[in-house]
Amino acid sequence: MPQLNQLAPDFTLPNQAGEHRTLSAFRGQPVVLYFYPKDDTPGCTVQACNYRDAMGELTSRGIKVFGISKDDVKSHAKFVAKFNLNFEILADPDKTVLAAYDVLREGSMYGKPVTKVARTTFVIDKNGVLLARLDDVNPETDVQNVLSVLG
Repeated sequence: MPQLNQLAPDFTLPNQAGEHRTLSAFRGQPVVLYFYPKDDTPGCTVQACNYRDAMGELTSRGIKVFGISKDDVKSHAKFVAKFNLNFEILADPDKTVLAAYDVLREGSMYGKPVTKVARTTFVIDKNGVLLARLDDVNPETDVQNVLSVLG
């Protein structure tokens, strides 16, 4: 599990266009990683659209935002296009980054065991150090909480 005040685990994942992004390449600016369960579902759509709508303020503060889920690049491309998202969504279908950030939870669906993604947001400072981990994120208030952490 990533520890506060330590370097955030580095990774490389493809975005919705299939272009690879490496976390450490964004040193020099704050980064928000928000992990969410599934593209184009009600809560995930609210959360993504709130980031979209706040992107002017986030960008003016130099903050880079990445959404991350286990959905694939094709699903992300549809999600981004459908809701005109103005930030990158990263695909982690192998769940390696989801595991590294400790956001996978065992649960059940229709009586069968499933692995779910816990809605969790990480705020990383310009030096790559983890400032905050926000658990059980409310999709409606996530952006405001991130902005509070960053001051």
